[in-house]
Amino acid sequence: MAHTCIHWFRKGLRLHDNPALVAALRDCKEIYPVFVLDPYSPNNVNIGINRWKFLIGALKDLDCSLRKLNSRLFVVRGKPDEVFPKLFQKWKVTRLTYEYDTEPFSLRRDKEVGRLAEEHGVEIIYKVSHTLYNIDRIIEENNGKAPLTYNRLQTLVSSIGPPKRPIPAPTRDDMKDVKTLCSEKHEENYGISTLEKLYQDPESLTEELFPGGEQEALRRLDQHMARKEWVCGFEKPQTSPNSLSPSTTVLSPYMTFGCLSARTFWWRLTDVYQGKKHSQPPVSLHGQLLWREFFYTAGLGIPNFDKMEGNPVCTQVDWDSNFEYLAAWAEARTGFPFIDAIMTQLRQEGWIHHLARHAVACFLTRGDLWISWEEGQKVFEELLLDGDWSLNAGNWQWLSASTFFHQFFRVYSPIAFGKKTDKNGDYIKKYLPHLKKYPAQYIYEPWKAPRSVQEAAGCIVGKDYPRPIVEHEVISKKNIQRMKAAYAKRSPHSSEESPGKKEKGRKHKAPSVADMLIKKKK
Repeated sequence: MAHTCIHWFRKGLRLHDNPALVAALRDCKEIYPVFVLDPYSPNNVNIGINRWKFLIGALKDLDCSLRKLNSRLFVVRGKPDEVFPKLFQKWKVTRLTYEYDTEPFSLRRDKEVGRLAEEHGVEIIYKVSHTLYNIDRIIEENNGKAPLTYNRLQTLVSSIGPPKRPIPAPTRDDMKDVKTLCSEKHEENYGISTLEKLYQDPESLTEELFPGGEQEALRRLDQHMARKEWVCGFEKPQTSPNSLSPSTTVLSPYMTFGCLSARTFWWRLTDVYQGKKHSQPPVSLHGQLLWREFFYTAGLGIPNFDKMEGNPVCTQVDWDSNFEYLAAWAEARTGFPFIDAIMTQLRQEGWIHHLARHAVACFLTRGDLWISWEEGQKVFEELLLDGDWSLNAGNWQWLSASTFFHQFFRVYSPIAFGKKTDKNGDYIKKYLPHLKKYPAQYIYEPWKAPRSVQEAAGCIVGKDYPRPIVEHEVISKKNIQRMKAAYAKRSPHSSEESPGKKEKGRKHKAPSVADMLIKKKK
């Protein structure tokens, strides 16, 4: 039987290493590559203009690649459970393919679409390619629970073996017997949205440092892989949070949107490492990909992973509700130049170094402002190009010492931490130009500068730049005691026991989450 197929692009916005797309072409006479744009879905409603811009760039690039295969991208606006039944009927669809997504919202959405597909006699094929491994398999191997330590994850994936090798992108030969029927009104009916149509103001955009799209992702990957010595010597903690240009790869946004396959990245690294001395996980580039896998596994295996309440591995903390503090942090008005420079870079560019994320996350939560990590998570979700649900929730829990990391007494200084790698404050001067005339000895603590120095710099603290909203040395000590009290209330039998500890009795194999939703068809 020759199928009429929809391939549903969601995160996997690429042609390379896209097994679901390849499955769509098997025994296929017509294919409709579809992206469903639902601005009001939980995944989209909170995202900011930089992220929308990146998505539009990725879709344009994808459409360009599909045109080279004599196909096109169909962008359909609405909710998937409303648009797909109409498309099934309109195009007489018999097969729907997509890349498996482990986020709770996505699983609920896919379950409903799967039900509708069955009602319309449409076969569903989904494939794992957004992660290195099948996340369900990792959880099954760990007695049906998500591993809570990186070492445990390493043990589990070592027993499974290396990730699958990526598959090549479809060629014109693969498409020679497959048609995509487009009308003359294709742009009008299925064209890619503009920022204006998404109620975004393009005037508020700054220079686009990280254009979206598969071709840009592969170009950047090639560029980094050519730096063989740098790749082999890469150790994440040794990179700088406040360098004037990124000291890491900045490939994370491209993997978040699926413009770059994690498996492609993994095996390109393997090729570079071959026969050479190189760094090892958790600090190596392979190690960074395994961190991504760790948080994806936690996001799937831990209930209510993006919340404190109802999250069985999260310490319950009596955080303060202080809208003024939260707004000052989000809008770069804390009075601590290092923190405010980071938050300015985040809002302008959509990306900040992982250690910079550590600094501002600690400051918002257990370090200084005592505001819930859930609030910080929302701000990052809006502003980060790589605002990945699982990684965002996991890292905020980690940095607030709520889950995974428990050395709550280790607090990042909003003053000393930045000085380690940027004594002159060049990073601060770049993102907070009103402070650029301050001498290096006062750039991290402008409130300590004599009035004459402030006047000479043309920036008076309390007038042109805010005073610090807290006294770090005092409040951080107080918050350590508050965190200590929260830890004391934790149950000694909580589920945060060693993840490597096996249950007594025989091992129970947990059913796959995906299998519970939709029966996979070959």
